[in-house]
Amino acid sequence: MTDPKKELPQSKILTIDIGGSTIKGTVLDQDGKIIQDYKKLQTPDRPTPERVLETIQKLVKDFQNYDHVSVGFPGYIKNGIVITAPNLINDAWRNTNLNKLIGDALQKPVRTVNDADLQGLGVVSGEGLEMVITLGTGFGTALLLDGNLLPHLELAHHAITKDYTYDDYVGDEALESKGPEKWNKRVRKVLTMLKTVFNYDRLYIGGGNSNKLTFKLDENMIIITNKDGIRGGARLWQLDEKLFIKSSTPLSQ
Repeated sequence: MTDPKKELPQSKILTIDIGGSTIKGTVLDQDGKIIQDYKKLQTPDRPTPERVLETIQKLVKDFQNYDHVSVGFPGYIKNGIVITAPNLINDAWRNTNLNKLIGDALQKPVRTVNDADLQGLGVVSGEGLEMVITLGTGFGTALLLDGNLLPHLELAHHAITKDYTYDDYVGDEALESKGPEKWNKRVRKVLTMLKTVFNYDRLYIGGGNSNKLTFKLDENMIIITNKDGIRGGARLWQLDEKLFIKSSTPLSQ
């Protein structure tokens, strides 16, 4: 990891978290401190790339004097390109160059990662194997070892039962259709499975539905907020440039 104070002196990072329900944003200093008020807008009903970009432009119109942009996206991102977007409109997003889309609109260098990866960068201690999950429209996951992002796994698409993926099993629709009590039982089952499979040192639980958990968590399970996680936007710009060099700046620059 590079020294951010050498790489980005006095840098201010606009950080955007695109979710299935809301799109959130703030401006951070290079240490991850929020220096402009945290704002959010509803994700459009038909969240195509064009409509999401329009919402982002509305969201950030009052943000000023930022140098770089970090984006968390609810799907699999590779070199700034959207591979999957299951909680938006998957077919509309496939192969979208999200870095170019946002970079050209805002005229700033952009780095994009999965939203759970972004949250992970914002909250982990940096010691041992740490896992982040998000309970929201879908089910997000990230793994970090000693503070370093590991290759992203779209666990949300993996089958947890014969009929359900993780997204189906504990996402928003399951909470609404099954009710809080049964949903909590499902989440508890998921946490037991993750503990057995990953043997993590710490598990961080975020997302809009994390405050609906009613059972006692293990001592190494920690509830986090969106504001905690969005701080990862600063750390994203401290990662090795080689991870992002293919698409980290708008083509017009």
